[in-house]
Amino acid sequence: MLKYSKALGLVVFVFLFAMCNQKNKNEAEKETILKGSIDLAVDETVKQIVDDQVAVFEGTYYDAKITVKPKSEAEVINDLLNQKTKVAITTRDLTTEEKARFEKSKINPRVTPFAHDAIAFISNKSNNDTLIALKSVIDFLQGKPDPKIKGLVFDNPNSSTVRYMKDLAKINELPKTGVFSFKTNNEVIKFVSENEGMIGVIGINWIYQPTPDMTQTVDKINVLYVKGLKGNEYFSPTQNDLELGNYPLARDLFIINCQGYSGLGMGFASFIAGEIGQRIVLKSGLLPYKTPGRKLQIRKEIIKDKE
Repeated sequence: MLKYSKALGLVVFVFLFAMCNQKNKNEAEKETILKGSIDLAVDETVKQIVDDQVAVFEGTYYDAKITVKPKSEAEVINDLLNQKTKVAITTRDLTTEEKARFEKSKINPRVTPFAHDAIAFISNKSNNDTLIALKSVIDFLQGKPDPKIKGLVFDNPNSSTVRYMKDLAKINELPKTGVFSFKTNNEVIKFVSENEGMIGVIGINWIYQPTPDMTQTVDKINVLYVKGLKGNEYFSPTQNDLELGNYPLARDLFIINCQGYSGLGMGFASFIAGEIGQRIVLKSGLLPYKTPGRKLQIRKEIIKDKE
């Protein structure tokens, strides 16, 4: 009887193993690095640049379909950790604790940086003062009033901008007064455009690439020059100041691929980190992680135009 049970168990194991292999084979046949479909969880603060990348990628590889799902940073990371999504765009690398959780699940995430981004402070157009010290904002977050700041406005409590500023201010919670939060960056821009004295905290991508319905609203706000915690100069979140390392609220963008096989996530990561993807970043107003090459045609002689 014992021998029969062992034999039956072995048969069941072999059957399940074969079924799993067949399933993986079928999955591989449906999806390659340039074919198939995936959901892409995206930090909402950088949705615009990701939409551009996906549009060009799908326009180049017709058998690829990427569905962009914008979420807060906390939701994106949780989806990755809980394996609800396999590929994501974030504004930070994984922490040591997060990497340990993946290792425990026998998952080796591939993290690829592809752009230099920034957090921007914005104010109402009627505010003639376009300068702000980062220390003033940090003090305000620590509960110290500042006459120049009527209030700080964030997109939502779980966003990457909130996490970034809380880390800078070394606080666990935002102040109960003087801090406002909505759901999206567009809502922050709209609120600031209608309320004097408010300072909005947003991803710069939403200023450089506003949605069509927000173009006129963006014209009603100022992007502030920021003085860092060291030095006395003020800098803006331009490609030049990002490249020189001057702007104090810079951050990098990453694509995190947890598929574990050569699927569409790998193909898309290679695309956005490659020549075409980096040119898309450059055109968006953000700074490419790698400077795209320039092809120059050198002539040995001058060819005169025909008269």
